[in-house]
Parts: sequence; structure tokens; C-alpha cells
Amino acid sequence: MAAKTETELNLAQLIVETLNLEVDPASIDPEDRLYGEGLGLDSIDMLEIALAVSKSYGVELRADDENNTKIFHSLRSLARHVQILRAA
Repeated sequence: MAAKTETELNLAQLIVETLNLEVDPASIDPEDRLYGEGLGLDSIDMLEIALAVSKSYGVELRADDENNTKIFHSLRSLARHVQILRAA
């Protein structure tokens, strides 16, 4: 498993808490897929994550963003996107 950044660890914790997953946040590989395979999340889960991330990080994640497949691909891609938005 790849090492996680602080943002990735925080996002993993947020995802686990938001979705009430019975998974240790530290065990989530930052490169594993969030949607479908990997964590096995569905579109409703992704909407809940987007809302939680928006509230926690003060960034706007839009349902109509054409890059959502890339943004929500993995914990790492989501963390990278959040960091970009926060730096803007």
C-alpha cells in the first residue's frame, strides 16, 4: 500500500464516518478505486462524500463536473483535487 498524505488520511476518515463504513481508514489504499471495485461505493455514496468534503474543506464539488470520474477515481485523486481547489 502506498503511503498516505495528511489530506488523504483525513479524507479517508471523513469517508468512513460519512458512510458509516466498517473499515479502518488507515487500511484504505490511496490508489484503490472508490467507486465500484475497491471500496465498492455507489453513486449515492459519492454524492454523500461530495457534500461532506464540501462542508469540511470549504470547496465546491459539483455533480455536473465532467471530470468527476477522474476526481473520484481514488482517495489520492480526490485529495489532489481538494488541494488544488483550496489553493485557488
